[in-house]
Amino acid sequence: MNLISRNEVDLSEQGSNLTNRRLCVVQLVPMLNSGGAERSALEIARALVEAGHESIVVSGGGRLVAQLVAEGSRHIELPIGRKSLRTLLLVPRLRRILVESGADIVHARSRLPAWLGWRAINGMPVSKPHFVTTVHGLNSPGWYSSIMARGDRVICVSNLVRDHVLRHYQKTSPQRLVLIPRGVDASEFPFGHQPDDEWRARFFAEYPHLDGAPLLTLPARGTRLKGHADAIELLADLKERGVDARLLLLGAREPGREAYVAELEALAAQRGVAGHMAISPPRADVRDVMAVSTLVLQLSTQHESFGRTVIEALSLCRPVLGYAHGGVGELLTDLYPSGRVPPGDRARLAERAADLMRAAPAIQPLARYRLSDMQEATLALYGELAAEPRRRRSDR
Repeated sequence: MNLISRNEVDLSEQGSNLTNRRLCVVQLVPMLNSGGAERSALEIARALVEAGHESIVVSGGGRLVAQLVAEGSRHIELPIGRKSLRTLLLVPRLRRILVESGADIVHARSRLPAWLGWRAINGMPVSKPHFVTTVHGLNSPGWYSSIMARGDRVICVSNLVRDHVLRHYQKTSPQRLVLIPRGVDASEFPFGHQPDDEWRARFFAEYPHLDGAPLLTLPARGTRLKGHADAIELLADLKERGVDARLLLLGAREPGREAYVAELEALAAQRGVAGHMAISPPRADVRDVMAVSTLVLQLSTQHESFGRTVIEALSLCRPVLGYAHGGVGELLTDLYPSGRVPPGDRARLAERAADLMRAAPAIQPLARYRLSDMQEATLALYGELAAEPRRRRSDR
């Protein structure tokens, strides 16, 4: 069964069990700085407030707290992501927060906060809030990660994640697993968006050697598994085929990654493409960079749990070329099959890149994998749980 058919089944089941009463939902995340789990926490918090529910996020703080509070949620600072045995001493404080807030749902998005939340809930002397977890990634199997499979509902962001949970935690009932893919905000990544002339002038003044040829962009942090070397080899292979192109490794030049960046620069020099590429630090104008790119690359050498950059690029109406495995492969199969290439197949990668640069298939506005889809499905899940009797014993 494919990703969409499972999702449609899940949504239809959730939609028939909604409650209209005001809920209090407490989300647990380690910090509020950056990352997919943190972004999802803010997106669901915003949806809760807009729907008239009470939204509380407990975390160790971070730069996203100001946005969270400005959008109507309450933030309680508690270092629930600090990896220390002393963090277990926070369980009574977290329990008081849940009791005093009258929490209906506790939603944990990371392992250590999930353990604290689970212990806090099971120590409550009266009826307990429902416990929800979201498995955002392919956590290493074992006792520590098993907490993410103990929710009354376990949200999985892709079929890959769902299968991972079922394979490694066989005591978890499949009925408790709910597939809710992440979603892209169409207002943040509008279909057909193009930056203005002023932005273009600034960008190409900063990177003049990227101008004058089709631009390939790989937006990813500076870690080896993101496939930066494969992107450089692709640029070199295209050059050998007589295909002129430029490459931007967007966001790879990070503090602490100097040795890795030097390694990439040495590879580019060895392959004769150093003058046709750039490695940038993280930028706030990712949308605009993607919008002026001829191709957006997703070349992770390991399975990604989802692959948000795929739907961000397609939302902008930009073609995506990526390895057909993991969550990225699921998205490309469903939304843009022409962009799929077998992992590590350099010849096919260069051939497909040249084809897409010459004549990319038409892209339609997203009808799924939208932020609103993810928000509606998650709130429907909360409503379904709230309509059930509260937990009264530690049986999960």
